[in-house]
Amino acid sequence: MAFRPDHEIHRRRFGRNLGLGLVLAAFVALVFGLTIVKVSLTGPEALEGFDHTLRPGLVSPQEAQ
Repeated sequence: MAFRPDHEIHRRRFGRNLGLGLVLAAFVALVFGLTIVKVSLTGPEALEGFDHTLRPGLVSPQEAQ
């Protein structure tokens, strides 16, 4: 039994799905890239979590004395 050739609507739908998939992949890559750049530029001291405690990185040296 041979496969029937695809109908035109299936080819158009595949093209739209492929385009949307590529746009989604580009968006994910952009967000990932921006995240990597932000983390690398701010340094590890900026990655302290917010847990309602005093963060030493935010206290100036004059206030600490």
